[in-house]
Amino acid sequence: MRLNDKSAIVTGGAAGIGRAICQLFAEEGASVTVADIDEVDGRETVRLIADAGGEAGFVRTDVSDETQVKAMVDQAASSMGKIDVLVNDAAAFVFGLVEDVTDDDWQRVFGVNVIGASYCVRNVMPHMKALGGGSIVNIASVSAMVAQAAFVPYNASKGALLQLTRCLALDLAPHGIRVNCVCPGSVLTQATEAHRKFTGTDRDDFLREAGSSNFLKRIAHPREIAYGALFLASDESSFMTGSPLIMDGGATAQ
Repeated sequence: MRLNDKSAIVTGGAAGIGRAICQLFAEEGASVTVADIDEVDGRETVRLIADAGGEAGFVRTDVSDETQVKAMVDQAASSMGKIDVLVNDAAAFVFGLVEDVTDDDWQRVFGVNVIGASYCVRNVMPHMKALGGGSIVNIASVSAMVAQAAFVPYNASKGALLQLTRCLALDLAPHGIRVNCVCPGSVLTQATEAHRKFTGTDRDDFLREAGSSNFLKRIAHPREIAYGALFLASDESSFMTGSPLIMDGGATAQ
């Protein structure tokens, strides 16, 4: 019960890492608001939590639209009574060479991955300030730290999210609000499958190659990454802010 009596918003909670975070937070005692543009899978996350005895609700939200973000935060605060934790997991996965990326691609990847995260922070801040503190966890990526071929828009957005994390940590520290980020490596999610399709690689070959790039010689499962978010959301990380938690099997240590 590491999040007992805490209330959390998790964007991108319909699937993958976001769903794993929602489920783990609920298991650890939190009330969870699942925010996602995908209503079908978002409500499935809520059902899975309820079936396991947890407490959760769903609000359909496009985080790149601040009007929707504000409505979601207001509904979450009303239903849960307070907001202790925000996890910015919602992400757009846009890959390509700089000459191939369209204006719409740039608007989409930054609108969700960076500006959307800032909208969520801006709207939960009054609630966290009223509590005298809180924890914000951004789900970035090792792509924020390394160059990858034909990854220009995605890596640029995750690099911006990492820097956003540091700057928010500085500005919000006087209010008792901590801001950190998790930087996963290769994880077995729908995004991994989207990347595989983009590269046109055979699935088994792709997964084998992705795993070979780290010390542990495999890719992660979403729940493994969720445990990192749990640590940052909990009081166990009370002296940690402005920091990336790298969870990549050792890939960037080489």
